[in-house]
Amino acid sequence: MTEAEDKIIIKTPAEIDLMRTSGRLLASVFDMLDGKMRAGITTMEINDCVERFIVDDLDSRPASKGQYGFKYVLNTSINEVVCHGVPSLTKKLREGDIINCDITLEKNGFIADSSKMYMIGTVKPLAKKLVCVTYEAMWLGIKAVKPNATLGDVGHAVEKHAKLHGFTVVRDYCGHGIGRQMHEAPEVTHYGKPNSGEVLKPGMTFTIEPMINQGTDKIKHKKDGWTVVTRDKKLSAQWEHTILVTEQGYEVLTLRDDETIG
Repeated sequence: MTEAEDKIIIKTPAEIDLMRTSGRLLASVFDMLDGKMRAGITTMEINDCVERFIVDDLDSRPASKGQYGFKYVLNTSINEVVCHGVPSLTKKLREGDIINCDITLEKNGFIADSSKMYMIGTVKPLAKKLVCVTYEAMWLGIKAVKPNATLGDVGHAVEKHAKLHGFTVVRDYCGHGIGRQMHEAPEVTHYGKPNSGEVLKPGMTFTIEPMINQGTDKIKHKKDGWTVVTRDKKLSAQWEHTILVTEQGYEVLTLRDDETIG
């Protein structure tokens, strides 16, 4: 990060309202996508559908397109792909696949970032367990968010749950602050020690996005320069939300219609 990016930006009430708008619009993208995720669809068809919806229906900008030279509006990470899967004209979803769709949206200068796992048709029990445990781990991390808690509390909650079920947390990637820029301070690791790391304050906005592997946490990069896969070729899953620290606790800015806060 640059010196400017190192500084955590506390959002004003007006900025928070704009981030709520971006988050709500991004949640609606997943609501739209739910009815299209099926065996036979290509990952490029998913990309194009999401781009049309964000631009034409929501009058917004797909923030990932052009970021760091990336050509597409989302990442499509299937099975052993940990993150940054690149949409393809030839890659079709198959029965039994698990896929993470990671999407960003900018409206009125503020960005929201979220991802969701989809299980295509009937998946194997271990794949379903990995998807569900990763979702639970994300929520345990979210529920650790409150003023005067620490990022170590968040990471510890995530990793403890993953380990309890025999899974591992990827350490090479993390969540991040977000606002006018897609990546702001702080870095949000999904492992850590309680009462350690950055102290949380109202007005902070960041993502919690654990990547959890069936086997080892080790990864490798494919030759396309983007796609990250598990080194042992076992499955990986990820979920993500954009979070606001409030005076009382937290607010999930990208909460979808299919979710409730338990």
